[in-house]
Amino acid sequence: MEEHAEALEADLLRHYGVDLLGWYRGELSSRRLAVLVRHLPRDSAFRLAHEGEGAQWSLTDHLLAAVVDHLAIANWMFASVNRDEDEPAPEAPQPVPRPGAGDAVPDGMAAADAPGAAELARFFG
Repeated sequence: MEEHAEALEADLLRHYGVDLLGWYRGELSSRRLAVLVRHLPRDSAFRLAHEGEGAQWSLTDHLLAAVVDHLAIANWMFASVNRDEDEPAPEAPQPVPRPGAGDAVPDGMAAADAPGAAELARFFG
């Protein structure tokens, strides 16, 4: 917590109007400070500094990105199977970028792991 003290101090003033010096002076109890820190909003500077970019997305955001990724794969599979044999295979979709993930691809979404057009055609008969 000490390495992000400036972000914490700014957040306490911004969100609660509480000065961190009150804790040093004994005007703010440790329990009250812990409660305020624990319940800082997701967009707070402290959470961003402490948890990184991943703190910006909620569970709902991650689930929506997964739905979009799976829908894109399903559409790509449908297009691959139902194309003319003379047409080139469509490019595999790229997953929605997640904050803090860098270039990491979610599990099961790597294009190299995706089935090829011939494998899809065999599967769908």
